[in-house]
Amino acid sequence: MAPQHGSRRARIAFSDSAAKQLENITSEAEIHALDRALVVVSVDPGVGEPIPGDTPGPQLRQYADEVERVRLLYWVTALRTVVVVAYIGV
Repeated sequence: MAPQHGSRRARIAFSDSAAKQLENITSEAEIHALDRALVVVSVDPGVGEPIPGDTPGPQLRQYADEVERVRLLYWVTALRTVVVVAYIGV
């Protein structure tokens, strides 16, 4: 019997502005909240809601975790890489 593998997680990358935001996070609670949100999005990149707009290019999405009080703005590449544009603590 062949081993069964779960679905592969999406790779996470950060835009320059999101990377700068990450450099400024010092709270362990914020890091934990961000980690949880990144795991959710990496498992299912389509989990976020599309942000309306008519600009050419990739569709921006937002994922909000009300429990951890965090929101991610991101887009997904054709190769299933999630590019985080911004991290927002709410």
